[in-house]
Amino acid sequence: MSAAGAAVVLTGLITAAGPAVAAPATCAPKIQVLGTVGDESYVRDGRRSQGVLDFGAGDLAVGVSGYKPVYWTGTTVHRVPLTDPNTTGEVLAVNAHGLMVGLLHPSTGGSSLFTYQAGAAAITPLPDGDGGNDLEADVNDAGYVVSYARGGGGAVWKDGQKVRQLPLPADAGPGSRIRMVTGINNRGDILGMAEQDYEVPETGEHLEGTRPVLWPGDGGPARLLAASGNDSYVQDLDESGRIVGYDWAGPWSEYKPWAWTSTGPGTSPGALSTHPYGTFEAISPTTNVSVGTAKFHPDQLTLPDQAQLWAGSGPVKALPRLAAGQASMAEAVSDGDRVGGAAVNAKGKLKPVIWTCATKQAYHPGS
Repeated sequence: MSAAGAAVVLTGLITAAGPAVAAPATCAPKIQVLGTVGDESYVRDGRRSQGVLDFGAGDLAVGVSGYKPVYWTGTTVHRVPLTDPNTTGEVLAVNAHGLMVGLLHPSTGGSSLFTYQAGAAAITPLPDGDGGNDLEADVNDAGYVVSYARGGGGAVWKDGQKVRQLPLPADAGPGSRIRMVTGINNRGDILGMAEQDYEVPETGEHLEGTRPVLWPGDGGPARLLAASGNDSYVQDLDESGRIVGYDWAGPWSEYKPWAWTSTGPGTSPGALSTHPYGTFEAISPTTNVSVGTAKFHPDQLTLPDQAQLWAGSGPVKALPRLAAGQASMAEAVSDGDRVGGAAVNAKGKLKPVIWTCATKQAYHPGS
C-alpha cells in the first residue's frame, strides 16, 4: 500500500472515545452465571470450554461455550451460526455496535478468523487471517479488526477485506518478526508483539525475547516499547494508551502482571498475596481497571488459579470464587464495573461468569 493509502486507513481508524460508564449506583455485587451449551470441562492452562472474553453495549457479552463461539444477551446464550457442526472456536472481541471477531478451528484442521454481526444469518471469513498462529484478535468501534496475518506480520481488516499490513518497527533488528497482534482502541492505536533473535554487530550482544510493539493511531511509525523482561506479553490497551499484560519469567505459569504506558516500560503492582504469579488479560476502556488470573507453577500448585483485579493503584485484589477451593479466571472488564471470565462450580463444571460491581467485590485475601 502507498504511504497516502496507509494514511487514509489510519485516519479511518481514529474515532472519538466514548465517556466512562460508571457502575449503576444500585448494582448488586454478585457472580452472575450465564447459560451454556455443550462441554463444561476444565483443564488448567488448556483451551477454555466456557468463558466470557469481551463485553459489548448493554448486556451483550461474547466468548465460548462448549468450545463453540457464542454470545450472550443477559444470561441467555446464543450460538454463532456455523455451517460445520463439528467446528469449534470462540468469539474473542466485540465492539459497541455488536460487530464480533472470532476464531474457528474446523474439523479438517487449521484455524481461521471471522467476523459476525449479532443476529446475522452467517459469519464473514477474513481473507489471509491466521488465527492458528496465536489466538488473539480485536475490533474497535469503527469496525477495524486487527490480528496476526497468514504468511507473517499483522494486518487490519475492514468490512471483511484486508486494508493494511502492519510493518515491523525500524529498530526491531534483523530476523525479527511480528508474533502476535492483540488489541486496537478507538483512536486507532494497535498493540502487538515482536520476537527478536539476533546478535548486535557493534557490541556482540545477543538479543532474544518478545518485545511489545505499538502502531500509533496518529500515523506515526511503529515502535518497540521498553521491555520489562526477556519476554513481555501485552494483552490489551485502553483509550488513553495504557497497556496491560505480563512478563514470562520461566516455564509454565511463571508470569508477573505488568502495566505499561505508551512511551515507557511501566511497572508491576506485584502478584496477588496468595499466589506467586499472575497475568493481566484486559483493561477497561477509560476507568483504569485491569483484570487477569493469579497462578502457581503446576508443580507447586498450592492453590487453584483465582481471578484478580487491580484498580490502577494499590495492591492486586482477588475476586470471589464461584465455589470454595475451585479455580476461576478473568478475561474481560468494562467501564460499567463488570468483569467477565469463567469459574468452576462445586460440581467441578466450568461456567461462564460475570462479576457485577466487581471493584466492590474485590478483596484482600486473608482480610
